[in-house]
Amino acid sequence: MSTKIEDERLLRSEEATKSRFVTFSTASFLEEFPYFIMTTLHGNWLIRSQDSVFFLWGEQWQGKELSETKENHPFCLESGALAQFIEKFSPQLDCYSPESIKLSLPSYSPPRKKYFLPLLSGQILEPIPKSLSWQPWQISGLTFSAGMIVRLWEKLPLAKAEFIGNDLRFWLYLHRWSLDLLARGKFLAGINQGESCWYPLLDSTIDRTRLAKFIQTIPPVCLAYQENSEPQTIILDCLKNIVDARLRQKIDSTVNISPSLMVKPWLQSLSGDHHDIALEAKNLQRLENAYHNWVFPIQESLVNGNNRQLIENQYRVCLSLQPPSLGTVWKLSYYLQALDDPEFLISAKLIWLEGKESYHSYQRVVNNPQEILLKGLGLAARLYEPIRISLEQRHPEECSLDSIEVYQFIRSIAWQLQDQGLGVILPTGLTAGSNEQRLGIKIAASVTPKKGERLSLTSLLNFQLKLVVGEQEISKKDFDKLLEKKSPVVEVEGKWLILQPTDVKAAQAILNNTIAPLNLSVEDALRLSSGDNNLIAKLPVVNFQAEGALKELIDNLNNNQGIQLINPPREFRGELRPYQIKGVSWLAFLEKWGLGACLADDMGLGKTPQLIAFLLALKEQDMLVNPVLVVAPTSVVNNWEHELRKFAPTLAVFVHHGEKRLKGQAFAQEVKNKSVVITSYPLIYRDLSTLEAVSWQGLVLDEAQNIKNSTAKQSQAVRKIPAGFRIALTGTPVENRLTELWSILDFLNPNFLGTQTFFQRRFALPIEKYGDQESLHNLRSLVRPFILRRLKTDKTIIEDLPEKQEMNVLCGLSKEQGQLYQQLVETTLQKIEETQGIQRHGLILTLLMQLKQVCNHPAHFLKENSLETSQRSGKLLRLEAMVEEVIAEGDRALIFTQFAEWGKLLQTHLQKKLTEEILFLSGSTKTKDRVEMIERFQNDPQGPKIFILSLKAGGTGLNLTRANHVFHIDRWWNPAVENQATDRAFRIGQKRNVQVHKFICTGTLEERINEMIESKKQLAEQTVDAGENWLTELDTDRLRDLLLLDRSAIIDEEETD
Repeated sequence: MSTKIEDERLLRSEEATKSRFVTFSTASFLEEFPYFIMTTLHGNWLIRSQDSVFFLWGEQWQGKELSETKENHPFCLESGALAQFIEKFSPQLDCYSPESIKLSLPSYSPPRKKYFLPLLSGQILEPIPKSLSWQPWQISGLTFSAGMIVRLWEKLPLAKAEFIGNDLRFWLYLHRWSLDLLARGKFLAGINQGESCWYPLLDSTIDRTRLAKFIQTIPPVCLAYQENSEPQTIILDCLKNIVDARLRQKIDSTVNISPSLMVKPWLQSLSGDHHDIALEAKNLQRLENAYHNWVFPIQESLVNGNNRQLIENQYRVCLSLQPPSLGTVWKLSYYLQALDDPEFLISAKLIWLEGKESYHSYQRVVNNPQEILLKGLGLAARLYEPIRISLEQRHPEECSLDSIEVYQFIRSIAWQLQDQGLGVILPTGLTAGSNEQRLGIKIAASVTPKKGERLSLTSLLNFQLKLVVGEQEISKKDFDKLLEKKSPVVEVEGKWLILQPTDVKAAQAILNNTIAPLNLSVEDALRLSSGDNNLIAKLPVVNFQAEGALKELIDNLNNNQGIQLINPPREFRGELRPYQIKGVSWLAFLEKWGLGACLADDMGLGKTPQLIAFLLALKEQDMLVNPVLVVAPTSVVNNWEHELRKFAPTLAVFVHHGEKRLKGQAFAQEVKNKSVVITSYPLIYRDLSTLEAVSWQGLVLDEAQNIKNSTAKQSQAVRKIPAGFRIALTGTPVENRLTELWSILDFLNPNFLGTQTFFQRRFALPIEKYGDQESLHNLRSLVRPFILRRLKTDKTIIEDLPEKQEMNVLCGLSKEQGQLYQQLVETTLQKIEETQGIQRHGLILTLLMQLKQVCNHPAHFLKENSLETSQRSGKLLRLEAMVEEVIAEGDRALIFTQFAEWGKLLQTHLQKKLTEEILFLSGSTKTKDRVEMIERFQNDPQGPKIFILSLKAGGTGLNLTRANHVFHIDRWWNPAVENQATDRAFRIGQKRNVQVHKFICTGTLEERINEMIESKKQLAEQTVDAGENWLTELDTDRLRDLLLLDRSAIIDEEETD
């Protein structure tokens, strides 16, 4: 890449640079607008002669004026504002000190300027281009002791968060490693220059490798304070201090041993903040000498200052177990092994033969090889007697083992040696873990449904079991020959195998047909084919072969591209895009097998039309014989009814909600001839006895994340409703915890992932706490067949989508909204009847504005200062859910409203609800602030993702192509005006498809006017460009028809029993 291209990627134009520099007081600004400035946290470990500290500082997108000295970092957050910022993570964290230090940071000189500017962290590329220079900058921040900073680190998310810089994330990972060391007991009490301390102990290859990885990947800015320091110096000092601090916080100072023992003052000083050992100088020296003699064998593994042996000593003793060429005697040979290349080995025989202080081979130099060998063998001799005996020789090279000793070595010694940092090489097949050779079974299976029954997870398999070692089948005769050797370690087809007593007993039962009766189902087949290591007949399944229909099922589940596509249903009113036809076919395939399906497409890809088309496909095949129950959030029940009538008018739809809803036998009688019944989550548990009494063809959960809490009433209730098939629709199957995924999958396919306790232990804990990749891989294999997720960024999806998608978002009214709406219409229509001319004209326009406000939120109409709760407004409930999904998908959105006061209420409410900064631009926004907001939204990689704009102030003249979602929360009823607003995002420079969401309250004037506009009736075509004025010309009767409320549109979360 050329320097010119690098500069273009990294640097902004001079005009953009100027726009970021304004004069303001950060502290006072934060008090008034606490969410406005997007802060990125950074940090450096500072090694000092007394106590090392951690320096935390904040970088903000908006800069201050350059000072005369041009040394103060212009984007640095003031220390007072930084303290306020971190309080939201750890309010009790008050032990820190404001400080200002100099750091050398990547900087650039703007075109035709003689001064430098620091590069924002979001603009820095790795590796840092040579076109940049490292310049010193004075930075204000806060310093923390090791004991204090770990309390803050444990509150910060380790996963990617926009406010955490790469350098701070590096220290968070180092902190996580320190916790892992503590959990594994990798620490040792120490004495250093007369003071007590705790040392991390890096005596295993795993930890040495981790240390090397940290040294290799440390961000250059982490070295910006100690420019000439080596990475390992800073890393080891930080690791030692935080381990010491952690242990002192946890360990009790009470020591129940005799006061006459010199170790008691030392042990007492190992907890709390005081490191001094209460001993006279003479006794302290004696204790320190004794301590050094005690730890001498592992001295090189202690993180004690800048212990260069941890870095330079890159060789260790390795023990290689070698099978007998003849007879039964095994050899355990001794080697030195390179830590960075396990294939590089030097035999003990060669080391003794050379007899030199350094060994040279293939451009490698090993210093003091004999000393390293003896020290490592001495450590091994403590654990294994045959090695100790071999050290009686002057030049030990190996030791001999019989088969019993080999079994003991493999099963109980090898892992202990590895844990002590020694290498162990075992013959093929004897290595513990996935490569270990074991007796196992091979299963060949098929499935045949009983007459009149459909295949399902519970369908039983026809299968055969065969005993195998690897791929080699073992007959009873061959197995008996192995047992005749009377050795726990045997050779099969050139690979060695341990005959464990339990495996032998299980194998004999299989070969003798004395095992207990086995029933394997399709569910078992899916687990086994996913690689889940299950035991069958007390032996691991090492090979599973499916045949016939079962093979077709497994192949298609593992690769849904092979699923046969169905033709779009003839009765579907609309067009299904290619990816949607695939989704419908996938749903049909899983339904055929009685498997639950989770359709988890990105928002805007049409999950609802796919589900409706699937229901029509069932109807075309005469398979929709009973009603399907759709459960949705209260705010979208009306939307579901509208979409079903729009796309599938031939489906008989019934909505179950409201105070006068049917129950018991009356409900069952009403729905028996319906195709689809729609209800809400609150009614699932309130009306459970009514709903579970119906024989449902299927049960569909919209926004299925509503059951992510498996213990909630509605989550437990949906599991009790019997249904022929189950489908979950959600754009976010996992929001915070893996147990949310378990809850949805357990609803779809009960017990497939085990109990929640089992899932927590087997998957959630290893993955979330320890980042276990093998567990993550196994979980993905298990759930992949049941989750179909397509992203808007997929190339195949982008090709299918139009550049701009416009969709109506239908929302119900809360009970409070309905009452206010009805009262306004009734009282104002009476006044309108009694007035004429300009007064009548004004009354109608005022009523229209007030009705819009009611549809937005009662607080908007009642002039309240806050929205309090979203439950009072169907629109706000829906907006919250959709905006959460926008943020979760990493998208950005514009929200347009014609009411500035409503926009301000929305900004405050959404910031609190989403804990995200929300921008708001109205006619009263100052020009300087307006430019700044647009700059941040468009160009700041870590800037706010949601931008609320009043239609008049933000509807024209702005370039906001960073947004790929546009929400019209209330309607102008002028397509030209709305299209102008939409074009802030959908214009030249937009590289993504834009989704336009138009909010409409059903059963109100919003729905009726929208129908007039969309149907292009003559009245709408002739008058719509005049905005709302045409409504004032309607006579009172026509106006009443337009305004009256359809009370079926009222859906309240607090529906009564």
